[in-house]
Amino acid sequence: MELNIFLIGPMGAGKSTIGRLLSQELKLEFLDSDREIEARAGADIPWIFDVEGEDGFRDREESVIAELSDRKSIVLSTGGGAVKRLTNRTCLQANGTVVYLETSVEQQLDRTSRDKNRPLLQTENPREVLETLMAERHPLYLEAADIIVRTDKRHPRAVANEIIKQLRASSPLESE
Repeated sequence: MELNIFLIGPMGAGKSTIGRLLSQELKLEFLDSDREIEARAGADIPWIFDVEGEDGFRDREESVIAELSDRKSIVLSTGGGAVKRLTNRTCLQANGTVVYLETSVEQQLDRTSRDKNRPLLQTENPREVLETLMAERHPLYLEAADIIVRTDKRHPRAVANEIIKQLRASSPLESE
């Protein structure tokens, strides 16, 4: 099956967890653009942000997304800010089905509160940061998305099943 599924959405939406479930269920390779960036850089994302700034990180992200989205039969989880660049949105839309995992700031706070691997949240007021990011990025997520699925207070498997149901309804996805 030559299906690419690209997961977009804010940090804490469940992109990596749901991506792994989708890849298992649909027998596709799972890739995570943030993990791929870290592997290639030999450093974690906070270090890249410290040394290269957000622009340096976004340059790396753009390169990785261009390369990975060109593959076939994958589920790709992208970083929350990947949609900031038109190049990334265009690349994802041209190469597969883009799924926006929509979630509330409340849910994001709950899921990211103990995660030190999120440089943008290492601040006095993470809620304010998440609200600002959501205001900036939500329209971009909507613009890029083929499918929108809300993840708040839902089990990741239920979200994955809904995505598969929507994929089957909108394309000739093989039923197994």
